[in-house]
Amino acid sequence: MPHVPPDIIDGKAVKSLVDAQAIQGAVVLGQPGGWAVLVRYGAMERAISAQRARRPRLWRNLNTAAAFVREELGVPRFEVDTADYDPDAVERKRPDQAERLLRQREAAEHDAWFRSEVGKTLDGIAAGTVGLVSDEDHRKRWQKKRTEMLARAGQAG
Repeated sequence: MPHVPPDIIDGKAVKSLVDAQAIQGAVVLGQPGGWAVLVRYGAMERAISAQRARRPRLWRNLNTAAAFVREELGVPRFEVDTADYDPDAVERKRPDQAERLLRQREAAEHDAWFRSEVGKTLDGIAAGTVGLVSDEDHRKRWQKKRTEMLARAGQAG
């Protein structure tokens, strides 16, 4: 028998049904790649949709789907249907995840290096081994450098 996808309901509508205490029951339904949650209200039974999608939301494991039903929907007793559950049916790859983690690690390493350098400089100032440049001296040095750069630019142009 071919698999017929369930009708869906969006999260905001489910929240309204929960607030109105209109949820009569729930089924955690095994799907290829995860678990969907069906809610029962009135004579209707619908799957909760993924955000901004017209397909059922899938939880990766049964525990998180069950916690959602129990804690978010307030349904302490519910059915579990494993008939169509196939954890290997959907390959979950997140190439962006590896790149994001690499950027996070690089940022953390740079932050540690930067804090170390600032700490060394502050220690050197406190010990008197690192000299300070007055604002006036800095302005004079920068003005001299700027004049040299503008002269070179004028010769090149």
